[in-house]
Amino acid sequence: MSQKTPPSTVALNKKARHLYELSEFTEAGIVLTGPEVKSIRAGKVNFIDSYVDFRQGEAWLVSLHIAPYANAGYVSQEPDRARKLLLHEREISKFAGLVAQQGLTVVPVRLYFKRGKIKVEIALGKGKKLHDHRETLKRRAEERDMARELS
Repeated sequence: MSQKTPPSTVALNKKARHLYELSEFTEAGIVLTGPEVKSIRAGKVNFIDSYVDFRQGEAWLVSLHIAPYANAGYVSQEPDRARKLLLHEREISKFAGLVAQQGLTVVPVRLYFKRGKIKVEIALGKGKKLHDHRETLKRRAEERDMARELS
């Protein structure tokens, strides 16, 4: 009987939950080079302005910044290059259709290890308006006040 360990999160995109209303989460593999994997293990990842783009039936993760690994050797690394996502064709067509028809965005939410492989969790996001941000902040403040009163 084997024990299942929960996936260990390497990086979390906190800004995504602030800027978008997220729905339809899914897991995708990501094509990386060796030095990029070592850099991710060291936690040198930045999600600023990253999103998923659909080109010629493939999904690409754009603007995910992975800092160059210091001991990489002679191979040059581009930290902001587009990286291919590994998804099933039906998942790609579903997300691409929703993005094209409804004007939604697919954003990476977190990067984690699962059975030794690096996975990225992506979600369908609808941009929040200014009043939505205010409403979210107000709701959090109310919940915090209620928690204080109960304790």
